[in-house]
Amino acid sequence: MNGLTAISGIRVGHATDLEGITGCTMILCEGGASGGVDIRGGASGTAEIGVLDPMHITPTIHGVMLAGGSAFGLEASSGARRFLEQHGIGFEMRSARVPIVPSAILYDLGIGDAQARPTREMGEAAAGAAYFSKPFTPVAEGNVGAGTGATVGKVNGMECAMKGGIGSAVWELSGKYKGVQVAALVAVNAFGDVIDDRRETIAGARKTAKSREFEDTARKMLDGGRSRFAGGNTTLAVVATNARLTKVEATKMAQLAQAGVIRSISPVHTTRDGDTIFTMATGAVGGVDVNALGIAAAEVLAEAVRRAVRGAKGLGGVPGLGG
Repeated sequence: MNGLTAISGIRVGHATDLEGITGCTMILCEGGASGGVDIRGGASGTAEIGVLDPMHITPTIHGVMLAGGSAFGLEASSGARRFLEQHGIGFEMRSARVPIVPSAILYDLGIGDAQARPTREMGEAAAGAAYFSKPFTPVAEGNVGAGTGATVGKVNGMECAMKGGIGSAVWELSGKYKGVQVAALVAVNAFGDVIDDRRETIAGARKTAKSREFEDTARKMLDGGRSRFAGGNTTLAVVATNARLTKVEATKMAQLAQAGVIRSISPVHTTRDGDTIFTMATGAVGGVDVNALGIAAAEVLAEAVRRAVRGAKGLGGVPGLGG
């Protein structure tokens, strides 16, 4: 399955540091895409988000950078911009070409080497990996890119957490909207647990470091239980479509897509998370109801979240479902 790269014009590249356990992921649309964003978590870290405001003059973006490294990881987007400029991607201004690359980061300093952060060079490498990849190349999932140091279920501390990672999925609409696609890519680094449609935990906080019995983070918090993890978390996602959207509609699609993380992560949007969803609309197909796109985005994002933990292997002493 291609995942996000099933959308024509969208390519994905990762830069991964398995020794330091961090990385970054570039989502590229060199032809430009209408963008939107919705931030629900209370601890977000972002850059160049203002260009996604419907009132901002910028009509399209050329990519989105997702990175680990907490606030230090925002440096990766500078490398992506440098690479895109060198390869002729961006708005042609009077004296330079300017690529527009909003970015967001997640906190992964509690695993691996806390001094290892995505650098400008890693951002450049991720952009290069996306640029030089063949169209429709399937998205690598699990412990790659921004998902390399991702973990989930941290209410009982990192010693009881499980691995998160990168997940991606695509949804094909039907009937009147046959040919319309909605896809998602997500880096799952949640404070809460990843759950299935029956609200049963797939991966999350374990009761002890040696146990595979799950805690149920939401219930523990409702009962007044104290968290043993004070660090940051954050789930970052990009939902893309080949539909044509205005910036207002792209923003609405990002808002509607949040239902997908609500269905698949519990609890979500906490003060310990910086949950952020970006939208990229390439504009190949017109006349599509944004509400239909939002419904599909929620479905495909929930699937991508679950794929992220199912594909993540144990790393840095944190066990994973992928082995």
